[in-house]
Amino acid sequence: MLQNIGIPGLILILVIALIIFGPSKLPEIGRAFGSTLREFKSSTKDLISSDEEEKTQSK
Repeated sequence: MLQNIGIPGLILILVIALIIFGPSKLPEIGRAFGSTLREFKSSTKDLISSDEEEKTQSK
């Protein structure tokens, strides 16, 4: 889905977000989105490592 957006689509999304949330809220939203992605990434790494650990113990 995101592969087909392109630069014009990203600019349009950014302008719409700027209009909806205003310039003062965008940094807060960006920080919240970044922390959410960071937490998701660490959770998936934990799941993968625990899954690999279980596989090595079962052998």
